[in-house]
Amino acid sequence: AVIGATFTLVLFYLPLATVLIARGHAAGAADAAALAAADAASGFTAGTPCSVAEFVAAANRSTLVNCGVEGSTATVAVSVHVGAFNVSSRATAGQPIAVDR
Repeated sequence: AVIGATFTLVLFYLPLATVLIARGHAAGAADAAALAAADAASGFTAGTPCSVAEFVAAANRSTLVNCGVEGSTATVAVSVHVGAFNVSSRATAGQPIAVDR
């Protein structure tokens, strides 16, 4: 009975743990892609912002789903496929806002 209950818990929590790990992976990939796109939009790196974001997303084993650039600020969405699930995340990066002191 104990072995059966343990087996049932593992079958339930293993997919959940896998999706939670993929969620962190997607967040990291989105952050990296947004930072790379913002660097390209600011002229710090070569290439168009969304093509750079797509390259960085692919390097992080994710797929770029959406990319938008306004000035030097980039917002991206990526998706990570894990098992039967697609886990997505969004990130925004850009120049800091100047504050007068």
